[in-house]
Amino acid sequence: MQIAILVFDRFTALDAVGPYEVLSRLPGAEVVFTAESRGPVRAETGSLALVADAALDEVPRPDVVVVAGGPGQGACMAPGPVLSWLRAVDATSAHTTSVCTGSLLLAAAGLLVGRRATTHWLAIDQLADLGAIPVHERFVADGKYLTAAGVSAGMDMALSLADRIAGEQVARTIQLGLEYAPQPPHGVAPGCAATAAPAIVEGLRARRRQILT
Repeated sequence: MQIAILVFDRFTALDAVGPYEVLSRLPGAEVVFTAESRGPVRAETGSLALVADAALDEVPRPDVVVVAGGPGQGACMAPGPVLSWLRAVDATSAHTTSVCTGSLLLAAAGLLVGRRATTHWLAIDQLADLGAIPVHERFVADGKYLTAAGVSAGMDMALSLADRIAGEQVARTIQLGLEYAPQPPHGVAPGCAATAAPAIVEGLRARRRQILT
């Protein structure tokens, strides 16, 4: 089972690494990081790079597609190699997934028209413009398409996908092996726009363009 994780210049590191940590532990999994060309791909902060071991045209039929998000996603939204590849591999994939603003790439490729989907809360209004049905949930499943909200939600989505692929026992075993039992120091409320302090929400909204692009 080949799992392709799509990255691009200025992707968000946890969007790719979180699902990798889960999905790479599936029985028979072969995970490949792919980008427009082989080589190091820098995350949004510039201080971290992942190596894309395969160019897009070297990964023609992955069983699972995971699309990371990040500020660099905007440069991939226009017609070009990334959207063409997404449409091509989606024709044969068993599961097509995304984390954070990666769902905007799926939507721009025409894969989420009329489907329920989510993304980072700062970008969720963009989904409707691309034909998707925006949903404010941690992750959303619509047929073979799974989309996760911002960044850390990719872990939840990946565990749900592991359950789909290999069953609950395997998913639970992976979760325990990763000791994934989040207990943020300030509780869960600050991590959701609906329950976070209004001043913090508005502060991030004011920086929306900087964060997303």
